Amino acid sequence: MLTKGSEYALRALLYIQLQNWEGKRPGVVEIARNIEAPEAYSAKILHMLTSHQFLDSAKGRGGGFFYSDQQAERALYDIIVYLEGDRLFTSCGIGLKHCSDAQPCPLHHEFIKVREKLYNIFKNESIRSLSEKVRDGNAVLNWNNHTDNIS
Repeated sequence: MLTKGSEYALRALLYIQLQNWEGKRPGVVEIARNIEAPEAYSAKILHMLTSHQFLDSAKGRGGGFFYSDQQAERALYDIIVYLEGDRLFTSCGIGLKHCSDAQPCPLHHEFIKVREKLYNIFKNESIRSLSEKVRDGNAVLNWNNHTDNIS
């Protein structure tokens, strides 16, 4: 459902948060390698996210990506809407341009429920809340050909 860009962004942001809790500030090469994403595309996404103040970065020795407390609390919804617009929460389930309650597509009434559920999930979860699930052992990240429970 999410675009590749949003998937990479969320994975990168989770990786950064988990590394920050260990006192580390990862760079683009490390992030891309660990989240299984192309380096150039990761750099572009991370640049966009820092430009829009979803996270911070520093250059030079001790540099890399990091969060302020407020940045890590931003809803996933904000990140997704910034990267791909609100289509996930507003579009027709089969991609029709003119789908409404008055003129519903065959999936309209059921898909509204799916969109509302997705909206609630992404509005109520943040990078911090997802990272806490991993840190606390309640979720895992399966990337880089192994299962990580980063603590």
